[in-house]
Amino acid sequence: MTGDDDYIYDEDTGEWLSASDMAAKKAAAASADAVIVRDSVGNVLADGDQVVLIKDLDVKGAGQTLRRGTVIRSIRLTGDAQEIDCKFDGIKGLVLRAEFVKKR
Repeated sequence: MTGDDDYIYDEDTGEWLSASDMAAKKAAAASADAVIVRDSVGNVLADGDQVVLIKDLDVKGAGQTLRRGTVIRSIRLTGDAQEIDCKFDGIKGLVLRAEFVKKR
């Protein structure tokens, strides 16, 4: 771990910054890049959340319909503000739009 008397050269600004300032700058940049995914009612979704479908959805390629009220466990965010990756029995690679789910 670096102390406050250690300095790191910041190539973006061309300045020498203390280790704590550089860590704060990296944390701010990481939070600015994070995509916030919201469900149909505005709740913020995170990896591992459980969601409930609010509408019947026909699954393309699976020949199956997911009914309203179906619980999807352990979602994973994709980096897109409107898409979530899901695991569901019998359907591989299920991606749902966030507008069709509600956080449980």
